[in-house]
Amino acid sequence: MGWLGLFGALGMVSISICLFVVGSLSRRLGRVTKAKAYFVGFYISAGLVLIGAMARLYHLGITDTEQIELSDNVLWVMLYNGAPALGITLGLVFAWRYWSWLLAERN
Repeated sequence: MGWLGLFGALGMVSISICLFVVGSLSRRLGRVTKAKAYFVGFYISAGLVLIGAMARLYHLGITDTEQIELSDNVLWVMLYNGAPALGITLGLVFAWRYWSWLLAERN
């Protein structure tokens, strides 16, 4: 579980970086087009995914008995699984809302 957990956390960090980059691009585009500040949602999404990655890294460093105790805690489950799921879902919603004009363009 050690390497798998580490790769899972690194994957979440890379998703968080991608959301941050999309947020930065959206901010720049929003300044030019004078659109509403939906780009903040990408930063919130990146933060939620990063919280999930930190929870997974913490989970790697504790003993098996502590892991069993944490698995019964609802707050821990929400940090470990819920925060990344909510972050990716919010990122999808904001990307659809902010960038859907690309799909509407026709020749």
